[in-house]
Amino acid sequence: MEKLAGRVPDRADPVVAALLERCTFADRCDVAVSGGPDSTALLALAVASGAEVTAHHVDHALRTDSHTEADVVAGLCRAWSADFVAHRAVVDDGADLERRCRESRRAVLPVACLTGHTMDDQAETVILRLLRGTGPVGLAAMDSTTHPMLALRREHTVGLCRHLGVEPLQDPMNELERFTRNRVRSEVLPLLRDVAGRDVVPLLARTAELAGEQADLVATLASQLDVTDARVLAAAPEALASEALRGWWRTETGGLLPPDRSAVSRMLSVADGRHRSCEVAAGWTLRRSGGRLSLYRS
Repeated sequence: MEKLAGRVPDRADPVVAALLERCTFADRCDVAVSGGPDSTALLALAVASGAEVTAHHVDHALRTDSHTEADVVAGLCRAWSADFVAHRAVVDDGADLERRCRESRRAVLPVACLTGHTMDDQAETVILRLLRGTGPVGLAAMDSTTHPMLALRREHTVGLCRHLGVEPLQDPMNELERFTRNRVRSEVLPLLRDVAGRDVVPLLARTAELAGEQADLVATLASQLDVTDARVLAAAPEALASEALRGWWRTETGGLLPPDRSAVSRMLSVADGRHRSCEVAAGWTLRRSGGRLSLYRS
């Protein structure tokens, strides 16, 4: 499977330069590239920024010809002078496929690997989080640290590929109604746009930005608490204590996903003396002894 690599993205190109102004790249970056329009645009902009770029492609082996997509991305990297690394993380089809694919990618991709999510993806994520009853941290959705194209729309990434003469790959999974995100994209957002009489994507992205500012403030205040002191934690407002526990959890567990609300409630019950210990998640237990809290693997 070969696709036209197009011309090398150059920041002297007015189209490329205009998009680069709305993105930020470090001097060296790892980028996840599936070969679709969003990740291809991400690779193009990273290269044009002058960064030392390594593209990472993950094959989940969900289609018989999926291995050929790595060849396409590798060819693009050769044409654009970017390094390339192929990963294979086989995932069987079945229930909760999106989550399992996401977790398998996290397991093989470098820490802080950049992904090609746009403002449209941000809006979809906000709606998905709302459907799960999330709080401010969840509504903050994605941040620009590892998602540098959140100020761009999907039409920009498609347009950039066309401008560069690149034919991106198309993932048929993006059309399947079995996936909730696809239905949010094809059904919910158009309905909201019709009801509001305007494009709601920037509004939802703004909601994420405001929620992120609030979450950052709470996290800053929470970081000032001694989270291992049960008395201090029990005396703190619940929102601060909960965020302190989540931050401590991430540090102690090496970055595992934060515990859900029920797990945090169990942890707070240990801090305030209702229980001496509790199971949290993923084989981890919280224990109180001598007024101090400790996390350990069961």
